[in-house]
Amino acid sequence: MDTLVFSVVLLAALLHATWNGMVKKHSDKAVALAGIILGHIPFSIVAIILLPAPSIESIPYIFASIVVHIGYQWFLLKSYEIGDLTKVYPIARGTGPLFVTVVSILFLGVVLNKFILISIFLICFGIFFLGISDYKNSSLNVIKFSFITGLFIGSYSLIDGYGARISNSAISFVSWSFILNAMIFPFILSLRGQKDIIKRVYRDGKMIFFYGVTLSYASYALAVWAFTKAPIPVVTSLRETSILLSIFIGYFLLKEKITPAKIISILFILAGAIGLKLSLIHISEPTRQAEISYAVFCL
Repeated sequence: MDTLVFSVVLLAALLHATWNGMVKKHSDKAVALAGIILGHIPFSIVAIILLPAPSIESIPYIFASIVVHIGYQWFLLKSYEIGDLTKVYPIARGTGPLFVTVVSILFLGVVLNKFILISIFLICFGIFFLGISDYKNSSLNVIKFSFITGLFIGSYSLIDGYGARISNSAISFVSWSFILNAMIFPFILSLRGQKDIIKRVYRDGKMIFFYGVTLSYASYALAVWAFTKAPIPVVTSLRETSILLSIFIGYFLLKEKITPAKIISILFILAGAIGLKLSLIHISEPTRQAEISYAVFCL
């Protein structure tokens, strides 16, 4: 991973932490999340008009991505209904890169050296530690739904990563996924009893629609672009340093306390991020071809 890709992923992590801070601050999480998702539409339309259309081979990945993102959003809202953001978010985001790493190594032929694996483990452990540090006050259902949410995060990371690699444009690929998902999401919310969501977003979520969505769209578009330039497990893990950044945003902007658990989490995540940067990642050309071949085979 060169310096440009590394920097882009860290920027994506910063943007991700920032818009999550906006969602956390909003009184109605369903309205906030809907504002973000619906707000993707204008950016996606512009990208679709200006950029090359996705390749035929990547179209099944777009539909798979939509299905998995719907599952992610469903379980994320379910998790937030019964658990605090500070519990749900770390467990979900820590599960994602761990799932991606295991699947990539066992089934997709990705080769990562031991130092990279240790660095990924440090990041995941730091995130998990933050989520389960107050285990006695967390119900099993909170942990279960957060964990399932994390599995969906890992799944859409793999699907979007490989789909973008065989598409003509990573940004166009993710834009089609965003716009179709935004068209379906209000119906998903209606199944959860969230009625008139568009009117509620217009009334109570205009700020997050106009400002938060810019951060959200840019964050994931940059991450998907990075998937095409570096190993997906490494990008996914490095992107989850957003947890570290969210702690600082919570402290400086939301006036949250820095606890010993947060300090320990910061140290592990920071050590893992530094380890990823210092590591020399080598993926042989046969392995690279194996990744692309597997992506096509899944069509």
